[in-house]
Amino acid sequence: MFPAENLRDWRGQKVVDPDGDKIGDLEAVYVDTATDEPSFATVRVGFIGRHRLVFVPLQGATVRPDAVRVQYGKKLVGDAPSIDVDGELSAADEPGIFSYYGLPYQVGAGGARRMARR
Repeated sequence: MFPAENLRDWRGQKVVDPDGDKIGDLEAVYVDTATDEPSFATVRVGFIGRHRLVFVPLQGATVRPDAVRVQYGKKLVGDAPSIDVDGELSAADEPGIFSYYGLPYQVGAGGARRMARR
């Protein structure tokens, strides 16, 4: 998928949908705590003064020099579960993010969180 050592390089990159439409700017990458592989990204969307961070799966995403292309359409991602730009994802909200995209959810080993921000 993506080399983990490049995670920090993605921040601020444009995120586009399969058609090349800009969704927003990549804010953070969340890794799967079981594999330490990138699993979701938060994308900054909205208007000046009304930004929020939406979650989008990174499965099947590709990194280009000018953008990260995800496998989900702009409208679907725009309506995805979100947090405030200065907010944090709670453990209780993790299952809802997976469910929104129709992805299976399992808690980590020993009940640990499934997603960790990098």
